[in-house]
Amino acid sequence: MNTIIGNKLKELRRSKNLSQEQVADFLHISLSAYSRMERGESTSWASHFNKICEVFEIAPEDLVRKESKFSLNGNLIKEPFEEIKTLSGYKKIIKEYELKIEDLKIIISNNNKKKK
Repeated sequence: MNTIIGNKLKELRRSKNLSQEQVADFLHISLSAYSRMERGESTSWASHFNKICEVFEIAPEDLVRKESKFSLNGNLIKEPFEEIKTLSGYKKIIKEYELKIEDLKIIISNNNKKKK
């Protein structure tokens, strides 16, 4: 999910002709933190969800669609991610992925302990 959101953030930022620094300033975060979001290396986008939607002037469901709905030139390119239709829908999916991330952290930690 982070990669999907990261790609979407990059697409949206470019469509608005904004720099990463401008978006980071709007979100009141560091440039490196925003850059990690775009690369899909951070889940912190979830804590800035409303501000991201505000800066890009999009509805919440547009940010969490599995596929892009529009290309940069505005043409419809793919069907939206149908499972997310409500605020509670996207929160449920975010929570699921956060739990998966925590599980992976435990697995990595256990593997690191076995190596020692």
